[in-house]
Amino acid sequence: MEFVTTGDGSKTLFNEQIGECYHSKHGAVQESKHVFIQTGLDYYIQKHSLKDITILEVGFGTGLNFTQTLAYTSGKEISVDYVGIEGYPLSLEVIQQIGYDAFVSEENWNNYISGYKQALNETTQIDSNTNLYIDHTLLMDFGSDKTFDLVYFDAFAAIHQPEMWSDEALAHVAKFVKPGGVFVTYAITGNLKRSMKALGFTIEKAPGAPGKREMLRATKV
Repeated sequence: MEFVTTGDGSKTLFNEQIGECYHSKHGAVQESKHVFIQTGLDYYIQKHSLKDITILEVGFGTGLNFTQTLAYTSGKEISVDYVGIEGYPLSLEVIQQIGYDAFVSEENWNNYISGYKQALNETTQIDSNTNLYIDHTLLMDFGSDKTFDLVYFDAFAAIHQPEMWSDEALAHVAKFVKPGGVFVTYAITGNLKRSMKALGFTIEKAPGAPGKREMLRATKV
């Protein structure tokens, strides 16, 4: 793993085995905020006026999207039940070095770091309103009795990990989305749109994060 400084000054990791960075080189934190927080979480909460939300993240990685979720919900009295799928969890030492503590409160960061290892084994209370479980499994082996309001789909790009974007993989994820639930991802392709429509989702093209013209938001009918 190699640390890479992105366009907004935040860091990401380059995965040599996959051949891609975990986040956008144009700005790791700004991509997370734009795609998953603003276009996903804020949109869904504002639309439904929720106080409780369940979130599934495909590709937990460094936990950047989770920490930005913590930052968004802090002080809002919103309860979050957050499940991340991660086939290859990073060590706590790597996460501590990546520098995302500069983009959230000290309390949020310390709560995340303190609970990370436990969350890899069981549902862990990160703060008074947030539970986290990181399922150390491959996507197609993931199972849950829960269904989710919101999916952060943050897998590596299809050119590097095509199996994550296959019809089979997307259908597996769709099983865990509530009716009316939202699926957001940084990508938008013809194949992705066709797959999500076939799975019973309505499709929206949303403005993309810096470096991408558009992204996908899909709602389960």
